[in-house]
Amino acid sequence: MNQPTYIAKSYAKINLGLRITQRYPNGYHALQTGFVFINWYDKLQVSASHETLFRCSNKELGTGDDNLIMKAVRLMEAEAGRSLNYHIQLSKMIPMGAGLGGGSSNAALMLHMINTIEELEMNDDELATLGVRLGADVPIFVHGRTALAEGIGDQLEFTDLQPDMHIVTVYPGFESSTAEAYRFCQPYQDASLDVRRVLTEYPAEEWSTFLVNDLEPPVIEIHPFTGMLKDQMYEMGALYAAMSGSGSSVYGLFNHEFVAVEAFEYLKQEGYQANLTGPMFQPDRRILRKS
Repeated sequence: MNQPTYIAKSYAKINLGLRITQRYPNGYHALQTGFVFINWYDKLQVSASHETLFRCSNKELGTGDDNLIMKAVRLMEAEAGRSLNYHIQLSKMIPMGAGLGGGSSNAALMLHMINTIEELEMNDDELATLGVRLGADVPIFVHGRTALAEGIGDQLEFTDLQPDMHIVTVYPGFESSTAEAYRFCQPYQDASLDVRRVLTEYPAEEWSTFLVNDLEPPVIEIHPFTGMLKDQMYEMGALYAAMSGSGSSVYGLFNHEFVAVEAFEYLKQEGYQANLTGPMFQPDRRILRKS
């Protein structure tokens, strides 16, 4: 008897500001950031099986035990107390090494899908507690809600940060090393640039002055083209532009749809992977069951 297939979308995020406030001895960093979502997603199809088989549309992505999806399976096996086997198909559209959280998003969705398939009845908080063991930003994808984040990115204060603007995101075609970005960044001292304060008290028109990503300088030092793309976003009419996370992707926030569409179409014509997300976007968290 054929098992039902469960299908869902795994969305990317961008960071509104990213301040490094402390460097821990274990190599982790305390930070402040705002997490919001964009309409750039992978698709995940999962069905129970007698053995685990994982396929991915992007052959550059390993599908072994070091993949976050497989780590999520093993984590849920321990939670369920039994062996779990699935046929997994990942249609990969979110660029890798782009600062968009694609791998963490995949892992979070896998936790949700196993929870649904196995009827474990775990809530989002319980899944997020498991998910942080896979990565600091897995919890935000588990919850699928915009939030201010502190700690290593896992302490979430859910609040409505989703921009009422059009978001154009572009991947420049090369990956950025998260480890290098954090290694060379400098923890900040200026309290006036506190991410929470800027996002909750300052109008978006002032973000270009006060909203900072501390990982931008070291990444742009290594990859100057990321900085050029950021400048180009402003030239194309963005109200605010920044690198997302540890890069290499850059996004721009646009007040007017026609300006955003022109920027998006130009980037696509230049051969870049790009995405256009509408105002107040909310991810579709449904898991569809196909018999």
